[in-house]
Amino acid sequence: MNYNNLFRLDGRKSFVLGAGSGIGRESALALAAHGAYVICADRNLDTARETAALIESDGGAAESVEVDVLESEAVAAAAASHSDVETLVFTAATNVRKRLLDYSLEEYDRVVNLNQRSSFNLIRAFGDNMVKREKGSIIGFSSVRHLVVEPGQGVYAATKAATVQLLRTAAAEFGSAGVRANAVAPGCVDTPLTSTIKADPEWYNAYATKGALGRWSVPSELAGAVVYLASDAASYVTGTVMYVDGGWTAVDGRFTPPTS
Repeated sequence: MNYNNLFRLDGRKSFVLGAGSGIGRESALALAAHGAYVICADRNLDTARETAALIESDGGAAESVEVDVLESEAVAAAAASHSDVETLVFTAATNVRKRLLDYSLEEYDRVVNLNQRSSFNLIRAFGDNMVKREKGSIIGFSSVRHLVVEPGQGVYAATKAATVQLLRTAAAEFGSAGVRANAVAPGCVDTPLTSTIKADPEWYNAYATKGALGRWSVPSELAGAVVYLASDAASYVTGTVMYVDGGWTAVDGRFTPPTS
């Protein structure tokens, strides 16, 4: 084993959904930095192009495509056009912060369709190609909310739990073909999805002090997990959840009791 190249992705093609911003962009940049050819996909083609340009300006190789994950036919077409993809990363998500009794069916459908239904379509479309080629890594973004929840997060949490179970099922069903599937579960990440929290200092600080590290993360801090799961360093890792949460799920966080 040559450990010098354990994380290298040279000659491998990666497809990143949500590459136009946030965690998706940082994932695309990190994969390219380790040698992958990256297809930057986003509903917003302009931002996908910006990410591809950043990769190319740093000496990497990339292209950009417009894909709306809510459109099943668009997902199928993207998979068909890029049947040699070895790594799929998907990050798209939305949230409606309301208690269950206040939720409308329209809001429920909106969250479920983007967070859960699109995950199902992506795993099936790209997973089919990977199984046929007998290699590949599927990396989907869940959340610590798949495990722990709070008032107003019920539907979002349910979709993130569903994403984990879809990926675990993919791991079980695709494993004999050499295809791996794993989830990344962030804690508090400073992205547009969390802008409401950031606008409220008390809320923002409460979340910051919940974890062991006492702060929020930034999108680039999630990229290492993506590179790891895409690389040969994770060749025996499948069906698992990688928590990149600053200790959120390890620490109770509400009170520090006396120890003597």
